[in-house]
Amino acid sequence: MKKSTLWALVLVLVMSMFLAACSGGNDTTKPTEPKEEEKDNATTDSNEPKEGGIVTFATDAAPEGVYDPAYAGSAVDSDIQGFMTESIYGVDGNLEYVPNIATWEISEDLLTYTFTFEKGVKWHNGEEVTAEDYAFALETIAHPDYDGPRFNMVEHVKGATEKKDGKADTISGVEVVDSHTVKITFSEVKINNLENLWSTPMPKKHYEGVAVADLGESPQVRENPVGFGPFKVKKVVAGEYTELERFDEYWQGKPLLDGVIVKVIDPSLATGAFQNGEIDIMGIRPQAVKELNALPNVRVEETTGVVYSYIALRFGHRDQATRKNVADFDKFQSKELRQALVYAINRPAMIDAFLEGKAAVANTPIPKAFWIAADESELNQYEYSQEKAKELLATAGYVDVDGDGFVEDPQGQPFKISFGHYAGPAVFEGRSQAIIQSWNDIGVKTELATGSLVEFNLYNEMKDNDDAALEAFFGSWSTGADPDPTGLWGNDSEWNYGRWVDAENARLLAEGLSEKAFDKDYRKQVYVEWQKYFNEQMPAIPLWENMDLYGINNRVQGVTVNAIGFQDDVYKWYVTE
Repeated sequence: MKKSTLWALVLVLVMSMFLAACSGGNDTTKPTEPKEEEKDNATTDSNEPKEGGIVTFATDAAPEGVYDPAYAGSAVDSDIQGFMTESIYGVDGNLEYVPNIATWEISEDLLTYTFTFEKGVKWHNGEEVTAEDYAFALETIAHPDYDGPRFNMVEHVKGATEKKDGKADTISGVEVVDSHTVKITFSEVKINNLENLWSTPMPKKHYEGVAVADLGESPQVRENPVGFGPFKVKKVVAGEYTELERFDEYWQGKPLLDGVIVKVIDPSLATGAFQNGEIDIMGIRPQAVKELNALPNVRVEETTGVVYSYIALRFGHRDQATRKNVADFDKFQSKELRQALVYAINRPAMIDAFLEGKAAVANTPIPKAFWIAADESELNQYEYSQEKAKELLATAGYVDVDGDGFVEDPQGQPFKISFGHYAGPAVFEGRSQAIIQSWNDIGVKTELATGSLVEFNLYNEMKDNDDAALEAFFGSWSTGADPDPTGLWGNDSEWNYGRWVDAENARLLAEGLSEKAFDKDYRKQVYVEWQKYFNEQMPAIPLWENMDLYGINNRVQGVTVNAIGFQDDVYKWYVTE
């Protein structure tokens, strides 16, 4: 099954393919119907699954080449990990957490989870996956020298913060009982302690002798990775492809395919590559749907996902030493200004122009797929209105003092927004210019940060480092299966890239995880209240919910596409020719 740890990437991922190449989405759209009779025949193949063959998965962004999820920062790396490694628990198509290689029991006080591991699960190097490997992963992530982005998924374990701060040598809340049993004790009771817990073991023996400070850049992580998924890495050609071969000792049974190739291609060449049989499966952009639907050997599958696109607004910076966000940038302190920026953008028109209609307008950061999603009737819809935007600006004191067509701030000083967007296909240029023009049209002078779209990996570094050029910037998030927005919008969350710090935000998010939140109705009530507050404050601008789109060669069978992706049970994939 698809590993939940990959959902944790989100972030980064999520700052990754979704940020780098976000498609669009409309959660009310039905799956694309094949239009030709031969397609219907091809997609209902009745042959029994066959062994052998290689499937080529294409991506339009090069991986960073980090093959341990605890260090990965790219959605493409995440896709590769989806073939080669797994978590101790997974997420099903209903966004429910289910056992994978471990089951768990919860203590009466709801603080301690006892995990029991499946016996006989093998790493690709032949070693058995044990409770020690899982404890080693948690201890590594909490180590002071760990420089990856996952500490937030360990810090709620009792004693993890003390270790991270150098006050303890081990995590007091991690107890290895025996080779297949480990107890994890949390600092406090929260409804989603399990969902927020790091869930991917590390191969302890494979990493033996490597200092934590060096692990992320080590050959063990970047050149000779070890997982326990159905396929193992055979060859890596940086920037071009990663070749994986079948792992015969995979714990759920011998995979049907001989291997998988993850190949980087120019997205403009995707249709021809599908037509010629050069690639078999690819996450596609809306602009490719029509062309792919015309091919007799390809089917397009689409589903409502948990991805949304938005514009972040800068409120401050992150203090890396204290792991706290600091609100010290006041350009967007005015709520009326923020609301005006939303009204200025014609989001339905942008969806049609840049996403071929494959998206739905979003008014909060909670995708409609989640049971906690607020009803639209409870939210301000911010329907496009330049007049309303200008009224709000004037009310807040943003007026054109010198007659140049652009407003000054309430103190009469020049006001300008530096807006950032990452590089990609031509549609990204058009999208960024549409946003800039929308704000210029209401008199808010806006310019493209750095003067051009920014290379994606550099763009992520700029966000991580709170680069001054990014005052407002485009991004996308995959929320994962847990609907709790704390990981992305909590006051001190690392991925709260706008560094929004707000007391009511903190109160509501904490209440949504409290003991009272074990009552599902109460938890939804709290999160609806949070969404209404976000919708009023607009600390960031939700744009649209994305539709997940995939092109799949009809020769490839056994692929399941749902809200969590396309990599459920990849060991069952097979080809018909």
